[in-house]
Amino acid sequence: MEVLRPALININGRIYRKNQVQEESYEEEDEFPYSEPVAEECLEEPCDAYNIQQTDKGFRCAIDVPSVLYKYIIGKKGETRKRLESETKTSISIPKQGVEGQIVITGAHRAAVSSAVTRIEVLIDSFRRKQPFTHFLSFALNDAQVQQGFLRFREQVLERCGQDAGVDESIFQNPAKLHLTIGTLALLNEQEVTRASELLQQCQDVIRDITEAKPLPVEVRGIEYMNDDPSMVDVLYAKVAVQDGSDNCSVAGGQSLSVFVFSWPYDTLCSSVNSSDRRSARVSEDKGASGRPSAKDREAFNAKNILQMFGEFYFGAFQLNSVQISQRFSTDDTGYYSSAGHVTFS
Repeated sequence: MEVLRPALININGRIYRKNQVQEESYEEEDEFPYSEPVAEECLEEPCDAYNIQQTDKGFRCAIDVPSVLYKYIIGKKGETRKRLESETKTSISIPKQGVEGQIVITGAHRAAVSSAVTRIEVLIDSFRRKQPFTHFLSFALNDAQVQQGFLRFREQVLERCGQDAGVDESIFQNPAKLHLTIGTLALLNEQEVTRASELLQQCQDVIRDITEAKPLPVEVRGIEYMNDDPSMVDVLYAKVAVQDGSDNCSVAGGQSLSVFVFSWPYDTLCSSVNSSDRRSARVSEDKGASGRPSAKDREAFNAKNILQMFGEFYFGAFQLNSVQISQRFSTDDTGYYSSAGHVTFS
């Protein structure tokens, strides 16, 4: 079925087939380990989808690529770039590692340059999806009332369930960072962060139509978990619902997400919003303002008694009035995640 119905990749509005081949592996030797692509792509005929310019010596096309992805185009000891140049009869110029700039493809024929650009785009798309996410779309739930409710929850849980395996103060989220995640993004340089902010701004009029240009009254009540065993839980979530009974919170978040899905050229969004009327806000989340979660943060804990005793715990209610692009592992002057852009509902 993989041959009859191969995976499709959308690049700059054009659809390409992706054929599966055996993955190559080898020992990495360099400081910036270069690796071969995980798959060869079955490409369509060259097209005019790219800005290919005619020059005195032939044709030229420049494409923006984050420097962190250069190594995948170069390959181990330059093998990937050499193969691309040989197969397409082009020359590929790549900036030095760590220097943000454009990759320039030149060749004697327009079709050759177009083919090389397409192959590079497909290669980049494949490895971009492997990058850890750097930002996420979020609804901030750190209203003062909810924070106070969360502190009461933490105090009561530690008092009544502190003897349970893995339950201690370190598993609780920073109250100032309580949030609802809509989707995640891998933004690999400042240009991509700026572009993401611009895309979010395009959502503002649509979102205000949905919310009638008013904040959304939301309630945070109850907790739930996502894995199958309540005695081995990694994360507990507080449940969030719009108080007027509508699904405006979901729709507004979905509109923001859809702009990135359909407009972002290399989206790596993984939506954490399900299709029910109630949404989940993280109670225990990644720790630290500037570093990655430690091994302790990833340890499971026994949540059976917490779920039994506090399954319908009331955290508070407030007026939700914005969605923002939050930077992972960061903190602003309010204690929440640093913002790379936001829009308001009113």
